Amino acid sequence: MREKDLDRWVTKYRKAWESNDPADVEALWTEDAAWYRRPDEDPVVGRAAIVEAWAEVADAPGETAFEYEVLGFGDGVGFVRCWTTYLTEPPGEFSNLWVIRLTKDRAHEFTEWWMEKP
Repeated sequence: MREKDLDRWVTKYRKAWESNDPADVEALWTEDAAWYRRPDEDPVVGRAAIVEAWAEVADAPGETAFEYEVLGFGDGVGFVRCWTTYLTEPPGEFSNLWVIRLTKDRAHEFTEWWMEKP
């Protein structure tokens, strides 16, 4: 994995987040991917299950502002720090840490930690 591979994946993730198009979401994951929406919960396993779970928690397009920085990567694992601001009423701000295991251009495993700012 190179930084540009990880950056490309995050860009695709953001596109899927904004569109909620099942094809965009599906393009992020390997067939047997595991999505840990919280590190202390069981993962959603399998591309089809991830697409379905994504639809259940989808944000509306334009509802968030998003920034990120790649912290590091190596041996197929990338670390990304993110900041999300919800532009809704009431607004909300979150800090995030993502650990992403990529196989080529798709995530095989994705774990996210998110913390709401007080």
